[in-house]
Amino acid sequence: MVTYKQIQSSNSLLTSSTIPRVSLFAGGTSGIGKYTLRALVSASVGHDPIRVYLVGRESSRPATEEFISSLRLINPNAEIVFLPGEISLLSETKRVCSVVKSREQSLDLLFLSAGFAPFGNARTETAEGLEVAQSLEYYSRVLFVELLLPLLSRAGGRVVSVLGGGLERPGSIPDVDDLDLKGSGGKGFMGYKAQTQYVAMNTLGMEVLARENRAVTFLHSWPGIVSTGNVWRGVQDKNSALGWFIWLVVEPLLRLIGRSEQECGERYLFQCTSGYYGGSAEKTTAWNGKRGESTKGTDEQEGAGHGLFLVNYKCDCTPNEANMKALREKAQKKVWDHTMQVLGPYM
Repeated sequence: MVTYKQIQSSNSLLTSSTIPRVSLFAGGTSGIGKYTLRALVSASVGHDPIRVYLVGRESSRPATEEFISSLRLINPNAEIVFLPGEISLLSETKRVCSVVKSREQSLDLLFLSAGFAPFGNARTETAEGLEVAQSLEYYSRVLFVELLLPLLSRAGGRVVSVLGGGLERPGSIPDVDDLDLKGSGGKGFMGYKAQTQYVAMNTLGMEVLARENRAVTFLHSWPGIVSTGNVWRGVQDKNSALGWFIWLVVEPLLRLIGRSEQECGERYLFQCTSGYYGGSAEKTTAWNGKRGESTKGTDEQEGAGHGLFLVNYKCDCTPNEANMKALREKAQKKVWDHTMQVLGPYM
């Protein structure tokens, strides 16, 4: 386990060279993305100015502008640019990426945390015919990476996808005959099955991207228990039995045993900047004076420090090789071919 004290020590060593100078946060208007962005802005005080593109829904603008104002009090030299966009829509994801590409030559950090656990068994689709949570947690994330790869590669940047890295199990092999879980006209959709499928697809897709783009560092991370408020997303009736269960049981439990906002933010700032997960020596903080010796990616063909890093809530990293082997053999090609078919019109 990487202790909180070790993480704080690493973050205190950040400099103008190792702090991400240009970042994009998709999902940074609330929850883990918000906590991480606050930690990043705090760490940038006294260093060269940073610029962050913060993507969120138009409906979140008032709360987001208030949040940005609080960040400016922490560091007036940090430039926070709000980009409104409904990124469950792939057309909107493409538009947002076009804006960033028109303004920037390179991108140091792409932080992807938009999404929610689809409680219940009611399938909700976007106007583009995709299940909302799946679009947020998988399709739009892969599209963000694909469209911003030139900028990320130029910077030797890092992609952090927050969902369930390391939770891959034999039972989580995606239903390759129904990757979008549309079977029986959508009646076969189940929240728990959906979430395990999206986790596996995230890992398989990000591993392909990591394998093909060695200049970019990829992390798929599981945050553990953090109270973010996202348990309510997708609950259509707060007065339903499910709504009462979340209010009376789930939320109090999360507040009781979950990590604090500050610790969550610091842990993810560590994942965004530490050489513990590979990356170039010039752009990351050293880990105990060494680099690339404590972690293993899912692709060890070129040694430590490469491939996709699966990171658990303790910030430990595992290649999860036994389960990944089964996933690769049974599902990876079909998942990736299907993904490219879905994303094709937007690339």
